[in-house]
Amino acid sequence: MSTKKILIICGVILLIAVVITAFIFLSEPTAQSEGATKQMAMLVKVEPAEKGDFKPIIVATGTVQPVEDVMLSPLVGGQVIRRDDSFIPGGFVKKGEVLLQIDPSDYRNTLELRKSELQQAETNLDVEMGRQEVAEQDLELLGIDSLSQDQKSLVLRKPQLSSVEANLKSARASVQQAQLNLSRTTIKAPFDAHILSQNVTIGSQVSPGDNLGRLVGTDFYWINLTVPVNKIKWLHFPGSDSEKGSPVKILSTSAWNEGEFREGYLYKQVGALDDQTRLARVLVRVPDPLGRNSEKDKPELMIGSFVEAHMQAEEIKDVVRLNRDLIRSNNTVWVMQEGELQIRDVEILLTDAKYSYIKKGLEDGDSVVVTNLSTVSNGIKLRTEKDSNSTGNKEMMN
Repeated sequence: MSTKKILIICGVILLIAVVITAFIFLSEPTAQSEGATKQMAMLVKVEPAEKGDFKPIIVATGTVQPVEDVMLSPLVGGQVIRRDDSFIPGGFVKKGEVLLQIDPSDYRNTLELRKSELQQAETNLDVEMGRQEVAEQDLELLGIDSLSQDQKSLVLRKPQLSSVEANLKSARASVQQAQLNLSRTTIKAPFDAHILSQNVTIGSQVSPGDNLGRLVGTDFYWINLTVPVNKIKWLHFPGSDSEKGSPVKILSTSAWNEGEFREGYLYKQVGALDDQTRLARVLVRVPDPLGRNSEKDKPELMIGSFVEAHMQAEEIKDVVRLNRDLIRSNNTVWVMQEGELQIRDVEILLTDAKYSYIKKGLEDGDSVVVTNLSTVSNGIKLRTEKDSNSTGNKEMMN
């Protein structure tokens, strides 16, 4: 074969190779490029933003404290001769109920002595008044007009009368004090109370100031809470004792069964920050804390126990409510719009235990990205399960 034919054959082969290569490059890349684009769009879950009027729930923790709490002490000394059966730890007593009786014998005797002294003082006054009349008559008979005022006062026994009147006042005061001491031998409950401790029994010798026991009132308990200062403005406190503040739901997950709770209301803002936490202090008032009257089917509150309070805040109007976990760093929210990620700066009005309430940055119905993303930047491609299903259905139809 000649050299010319060999060159022609090589040229034809080369031309065929070029045509085949061109065909591969012109036909294949389009399909590969479309597949790569689909794989780059990250699969995410979204939820619509909800706009409206809401009443946030502010959660705080605190301890249960009694409103009325006294250490019972005698004002007079003596031997205890009677103790009421209800005056034991855990007992309940009504206001005015007799708890203890101190032997009143000495105090009765003292009262009788003071009464006799008063009677003697009254007699002395009557005698002195008679002497006053005699002195006035004698002065008139003598007809002496040249006496000075001091001399005339002495002649008419004015100092003696003042002394007798002073003794009479002292005797009356002594009788009143003796009567008071006698009444103090009977120790009564100052209010409807729950007995927490009892340190005395029949035969005990007591003195003024001794600790006889501890009583707490049963009408109301307080819950002392600490709340961030910036959330106080969203809570409503009553203007007087006849009003009620924001309602409060009280839970004790460690002591009560699931679903059990007590109800109270905001009572007072203490007006001083907690020394350690620097949080505001507020008081919640809980009626009938031991379930003695209207709350018989409710769990009992125990003094000193740790509870969780859910306080209903004032209504916030025209805001977007979003799960607080969806607030990203620097107060941003991820939004999917037209298949792309948008990082929105938002203005948060309030955050409670579950939600953030957004004033600006989100609109009703915006698709908020719920899925956590490893790569975050404006404009990255996103897709949802719904988008994937729609694309798959189209391909099957084609």
